[in-house]
Amino acid sequence: MEERSLGAILLETTALTEEQLEQALAVQRERGIKLGEALVQLKFLRTEDVLKALSIQLGFPYENKIDVEAIAPDLTANLPINYAKQNEVLPLKREKGSVVVAIADPTNFYALDDLRMLYGSEIKPVIASSYEIVNAINAVYNRATGAGEEAMGELEEGAEIADEFNEPVDLLDADDEAPIIKLVNSLLFRAVKQRASDIHIEPFERELQIRFRINGILYDVMTPPKRAQNSIISRVKVMSQLNIAEKRIPQDGRIRIKIAGKDIDIRVSTIPTAHGESVVMRLLDASTVLLDLDSLGFSRKNLDFFKQLLGHHNGIILVTGPTGSGKTTTLYSALTRLNTNEVKIITVEDPVEYQLHGVNQMQVNPKIELTFATGLRAFLRQDPDIIMVGEVRDKETAEVAIQASLTGHLVLSTLHTNDAPSSITRLVDMGVEPFLVASSVLGIVAQRLLRTVCRDCARRYVPEEEELAQIGLTLADLKGRQIYRPVGCPNCMETGYAGRCGIHEILMVTDAVRAELMKGSDASTIKKVAVAEGMATLREDAAQKVMQGVTTIAEVLRVTQEDSG
Repeated sequence: MEERSLGAILLETTALTEEQLEQALAVQRERGIKLGEALVQLKFLRTEDVLKALSIQLGFPYENKIDVEAIAPDLTANLPINYAKQNEVLPLKREKGSVVVAIADPTNFYALDDLRMLYGSEIKPVIASSYEIVNAINAVYNRATGAGEEAMGELEEGAEIADEFNEPVDLLDADDEAPIIKLVNSLLFRAVKQRASDIHIEPFERELQIRFRINGILYDVMTPPKRAQNSIISRVKVMSQLNIAEKRIPQDGRIRIKIAGKDIDIRVSTIPTAHGESVVMRLLDASTVLLDLDSLGFSRKNLDFFKQLLGHHNGIILVTGPTGSGKTTTLYSALTRLNTNEVKIITVEDPVEYQLHGVNQMQVNPKIELTFATGLRAFLRQDPDIIMVGEVRDKETAEVAIQASLTGHLVLSTLHTNDAPSSITRLVDMGVEPFLVASSVLGIVAQRLLRTVCRDCARRYVPEEEELAQIGLTLADLKGRQIYRPVGCPNCMETGYAGRCGIHEILMVTDAVRAELMKGSDASTIKKVAVAEGMATLREDAAQKVMQGVTTIAEVLRVTQEDSG
């Protein structure tokens, strides 16, 4: 029987379209990676979808959940934990003279051969996700070393620890510190596990509310009693090396920790409120940040536009959108693409969020008058080719950036505006001369982040014509397409969504756009010209994501509502 290709199986068993498969195959050829990896990076499929298709293609079983309790301790006694994690393998059980092994990459034949020699018996591979295997490895080896399930349970049951404070405690009891440490550790562990971007600790009159921001939405996590407030906040401040005695002024700090093998950088901000200090912790996981343009959700046309902009040697490229819309990630991805031995790249940021190898990164410090503008002026004496400015906040920064672009530098920066055309008029409103904007700005990328539909629980359906009309589509557009609605399951915290992808609007500053700018036209006029020149609006790009089965109509309306007019 002829072996079917992975692509054919995926087309049959998932919502993948022919067009998406072609795009993934192009990325696979360009970057020399596996097809499954390309599909996951492009956010067309989840890792689990690819693994299930691989199990069909290779004839290996697929294991959705690994039962740690069923793994005999002697199976892992001679298998080093570093080897298990590096190769993402874990022996599960002995079966009729063979050893059943969970593996994330069933084509890793070297690892399978090593295990065959180690156990002196035949190996039966079972496919499981990397996440499931690494979690199981941590649990099995923790149990073996005595660190054990008890400690793991303490981390994961933060809410139960918080409940301890509801019991009356003798004031002379001095062991309050232990549950507080466990509670804060559990918060960090759960936040990383649930892929939260922020932890909010908010004091109110009678309680302390703790929430996680996941995929841009805040969710309640726990509500410890009021009397635990000072201890919890003090613990966070100690970890971030802040002054625990100073509660009247805002403070900023940083925590660097390792959780489940991941290096997590946490930015901590405290402010005084009426009922105590409010704390927000932003989690930055350098291992998960996408620094590849092909995996940011750009449509093929927009990706070509953006690469065309990055091909210039001088001029300004602006990325615009509200806070938390992925602007920094897009800029870092652009810098990663431009970063070669032939060019010198310097950045001035507030703060430096991720370290980029080979890039000179500087953080602003208003206390010593090191602002974006002063940093930018200093850069010009450092003979750079490419400059990245964290944000154009004022006329001074805008003018220095424009002068830098006109003297042979490629400048990348961000602005806070609703769409691409508004960015041009914003610069003019700041006081920059229209002819300077027209001669220096190459293009503007506006973007938002949309939640992607959870593949485990999403339901296909045929929307009403009125519903489609809200995002500019008709029933005829849906021919051969699959539209989903969110449902909710344990894997997506009952939200119906898992992960996010970008939507983009790229305004190329063409001669026609320059002419309108020089005439002093408003943003809506410039937008009409840009659309006539080939610009797809944010809502149009989002509508394409709906037709590809990536997101839902409700999510598009939520994120792009201000662009509907």
